[in-house]
Amino acid sequence: MDKILEAVVMSSYPNNVKQGLVRRVIEAAKQPMDSEQCWSMLELSTKLYLTGDTKYKREIGKEVLEVYGHYHPEEFEEFFNVRFLLSLLQEGYGPLGKRSHYVLDYIQLGLQFVLESPSANSIFSLLRIEVLRKVCERPSPKQCAKISKLLIQHPQCIPTGKHQVLFCQQLIRCIGQFQCVSEGEEAIMEFLEQVNKVSGLLQRIWRAQTSAILPSLKELFTIISSTEEQEAPSNALASVVQFVPLELMDGVIRNLTNDDSITDVQMMTAIGRMIDWVSWPLGKHIDKWIIALLKGLAAVKKFSILIEVTLSKIEKVFSKLLYPIVREGALSVLQYMLLSFQHSHEAFHLLLPHIPRLVASLKKEDSNSATSSLEQLAELIHCMFFRFSGFPDLYEPVLEAIKALPVPNEDRIKHLLGQNAWTSQKNELACFYPRLASKSETGKIGLINLGNTCYMNSIIQSLFMASDFRHSVLNLTEGNSQPLMTKLQWLFAFLEHSQRPAISPESFLSASWPPWFTPGAQQDCSEYLKYLLDRLHEEEKTGKRIYQKLKESTLMSQAVEHHYLNKTLIEKMFGGKMMTKIRCLKCLNVSSREEAFTDLSLAFPPSDKHIRGSTSVLPVEEIGPQLIEPPENPSQLTGSPWIRRKAPMAGQPAARPVPVETLAKDPLSSFGEQARAAKDSRSVPDLINYFLSPERLTAENRYHCEKCASLQDAEKVAELTEGPHYLILTLLRFSFDPRTMKRKKILDNVSIPVVLKLGFMSVVYDLCSVVVHSGISSESGHYYCYSRECTDTVPHGQPRDGAPKPASDKQLDFEIQWYLFNDTRVSFSSFESVSNVTSFFPKDTAYVLFYRQRPGRQSCLLHEALAEAGRLHGEPSLHKDLMEAISKDNILYLQEQEKEARNRAAYISALPKSPLWWRDFDRDKDDDNSSGGCSPAAGGGGSGSFHGLVF
Repeated sequence: MDKILEAVVMSSYPNNVKQGLVRRVIEAAKQPMDSEQCWSMLELSTKLYLTGDTKYKREIGKEVLEVYGHYHPEEFEEFFNVRFLLSLLQEGYGPLGKRSHYVLDYIQLGLQFVLESPSANSIFSLLRIEVLRKVCERPSPKQCAKISKLLIQHPQCIPTGKHQVLFCQQLIRCIGQFQCVSEGEEAIMEFLEQVNKVSGLLQRIWRAQTSAILPSLKELFTIISSTEEQEAPSNALASVVQFVPLELMDGVIRNLTNDDSITDVQMMTAIGRMIDWVSWPLGKHIDKWIIALLKGLAAVKKFSILIEVTLSKIEKVFSKLLYPIVREGALSVLQYMLLSFQHSHEAFHLLLPHIPRLVASLKKEDSNSATSSLEQLAELIHCMFFRFSGFPDLYEPVLEAIKALPVPNEDRIKHLLGQNAWTSQKNELACFYPRLASKSETGKIGLINLGNTCYMNSIIQSLFMASDFRHSVLNLTEGNSQPLMTKLQWLFAFLEHSQRPAISPESFLSASWPPWFTPGAQQDCSEYLKYLLDRLHEEEKTGKRIYQKLKESTLMSQAVEHHYLNKTLIEKMFGGKMMTKIRCLKCLNVSSREEAFTDLSLAFPPSDKHIRGSTSVLPVEEIGPQLIEPPENPSQLTGSPWIRRKAPMAGQPAARPVPVETLAKDPLSSFGEQARAAKDSRSVPDLINYFLSPERLTAENRYHCEKCASLQDAEKVAELTEGPHYLILTLLRFSFDPRTMKRKKILDNVSIPVVLKLGFMSVVYDLCSVVVHSGISSESGHYYCYSRECTDTVPHGQPRDGAPKPASDKQLDFEIQWYLFNDTRVSFSSFESVSNVTSFFPKDTAYVLFYRQRPGRQSCLLHEALAEAGRLHGEPSLHKDLMEAISKDNILYLQEQEKEARNRAAYISALPKSPLWWRDFDRDKDDDNSSGGCSPAAGGGGSGSFHGLVF
């Protein structure tokens, strides 16, 4: 019968004819027959099943085997013996070079017919040994899947005892070497199914024998932490973790992070590879394990590992949000990575160029998954804006992309940041400030934030960019008996000449620290500035004069010497004078008092007392009823509001109104005028006019008139009698709210003129620096500053009559480069960014302004003195000790860079090599015009996109 069956199968008859003949042979096999005939038929069917070159032949072999196993069990058991199976497993079947791939399928097929036979236990014992040997040989994913299928169907064949643990470990090593050889979608789906089958076997074993879990996980960690493998282990290992019971997570993570035998490099390699697992589409709970390990490393203060891994992997995690199948897990990991990385903006800033494109892709997808992810992503971005404010130029495109999405409230943001921080002790991360490979392209140097010291950094950079003040400080002579000024000189010198991208102001901070400030807490930068200038002023009064060299110079006139040598540097640079006059409304007696100031604190007018930008400010003698009159010729005042006039008092001559205004320069400067046109908008001239406007003293505030010898109603007015070289304006945005018992912030936008004219003093000021506060309270938030270096634009020898210069001179104001100083980061900026920052970021508001006076009648002596000193000395020459200190530090920095480069190369060389993350974005961009459901956003999976996702 075997000859007949073989002849039929090998014949050239059509399959339907063959099938009829085979049916007869199979029906005949159900009848009793001798052992020899059975044996022959079993040999033939085994041959057909294992070596048949067509699926049809294998199917016939299978059918015949099943018939003989069912109807001739004794003969089948005799044929399907231990010796035969051992030969199949160890030597294979078929000619050399063409061994059958179906041996495991054949054994699984035959086992069902010998389960109750006397030889069953011997077969199981054999298979327990052989499957362990097989997995030690690292079979292909397909063969591993067949072993798993066999053992899942026949668990009696699973190795036991110590061999079971070894089997699990070796099976994990097999998974670690799995690779999908084809990029075709069908091949990938088959590969995923094979991996799932193998990991499913592990799950079955672990359920039955929980003692095998921890040794298995230990082997898994050994694989992913290895730095010796040339090729990174397969992401298919992610399928193993999903079946580990979550209740074991805390213990496993605690043991790992406290194991002293695991080096930092091994741990970093392991967590880096785990993060790559977010690409695995079939994994469950993978994100939970990744986050748990990251939290575990934070608990044992392995911050350097967390920083390296986050910076190297966060872009890849972010790119996986394109794929719906892995989006949920990738978003969870991304949220933790960003919310925990709070010591530096580096991680968030890596993502900034890619956020708009991802948002556009998710909007285009228009699915529930995309909508939910967009809202969570927007919340995450707003948390980062809150934590790392001060980068308006970088954030504007991102803000534009997410402007239509919900904005979380501040309590929600603080909650998210608070519960995800690596540590509550900020000083523990002080040494991990952002790594800067080189100096900013601006050539400027940043200042390291020493723990909420941005208030100091912004003030120091503003003072440094006040070039006249900087040059005077740098020209300070050695042994000047001014310790704080000397420290400022050293700090300025390093900002000017250091090769470092950022320097630490720690020494100056400790010397200039107001004693009532709380260490580590955010402070008011205006309060710090006042304290600093006062300290420097008082120190110089008892020490050497900064202009001693100018006194000894024959080039300095006696008039200049007499007028300025009695002043301290702070008085020369920032000192102005103000006359306060109080007039009794009963006897009309006027008392006057002149005071010095280094800054003007400008309050905001009440909402019911809005003062226009070009309000007139008149001499105090002309205080009286206010009249509002239109101009006689409106065309002469194009772009300006009506001028408010005040009626003169009885018996006194009328005075001509003199406005505080901005000088129109070019289209950019009209920003202030446009802002004033808006309802209830404010400008700096508005606030100055309000500051100088008369104040009525009545009721509890009545004035004690010496002439009347009693309390009387009065009017008080302030006049600026001497303008400072640098005019510092503080916008009083913080006020105490008795209801909440907290200082609240006035968030009104204030337009800032680039040129400010104080008509009553015939002086013109150019904007130099703007310190911005980001936040809603003086006790929190962040400070950064915009600055430019203003110098005299009038050629030497040209008459200084105080009149504004022609257009060519004005144009120079917009040609001077603006910079944005934000702690360690310095970047190019523009006046447009200064003007628009509050429009884009409502909590980012101008707080302290620095203006520099242009040369004019009143200021010519100081300007000439500075010009003389500049021509005489040129660039400030630093004394020997300071130059040597800078030179040594520059050499030390180069040595540190070389050492760090070597250490870093050794430290991160073991990081797993991942596919280029940006290909996901490029692919998405290329697929914008494609149709169908195979694009990443559609969640389908054209062969290229799906293969890129998994591998």
